[in-house]
Amino acid sequence: MARNLKPTEVRVPCRISFAHVIDVDKNGFYSGSLLIPKTDTKTLTAINAAIDAAINDGKSKLGNKDGYVNKKMLKLPLRDADEEGNTNEGYKGAMFLNAKNKRRPQCVNRRLEPIVDEEELYSGCYCNVMVNFYAFAVEGNKGIAVSLGNVQKLRDGDRLGYGRSSAEDDFDELEDDDIFA
Repeated sequence: MARNLKPTEVRVPCRISFAHVIDVDKNGFYSGSLLIPKTDTKTLTAINAAIDAAINDGKSKLGNKDGYVNKKMLKLPLRDADEEGNTNEGYKGAMFLNAKNKRRPQCVNRRLEPIVDEEELYSGCYCNVMVNFYAFAVEGNKGIAVSLGNVQKLRDGDRLGYGRSSAEDDFDELEDDDIFA
């Protein structure tokens, strides 16, 4: 049975985009953008509660000298793709948050068997993703960040972005004498 979560943690059922959960991204992080349908009010409510818990936990970093935290002045991780004009495939009608971590998440399938092939966990598949929200204050920027935790693949989905094609799709078979066909 799954463990009880801390107030700043959420198990997010989502579609993952920009998935770098098996290998690191160009900045050396394991990361992904988690797409949550706006109709999933249960998950969105849990995320907002965890963000509020992280704000409360981080009052010493986020507040003024009297401890007051103005939430409107913080960078918050849950964003509306439609309001931001995000035209990436799969983002329409979704809220999203970006999560990252220097530590590699454990990646498993529905039966909790390890997944180690990046072709198995790709941008566009559906997953449960553990995230933890925490406060940050760096060089005048204050807000709530999202730490990427473990990933459980739920099911396949259409690939997002530029999907890899097969060699059979890209080329015709050539005869031995067709050098520059």
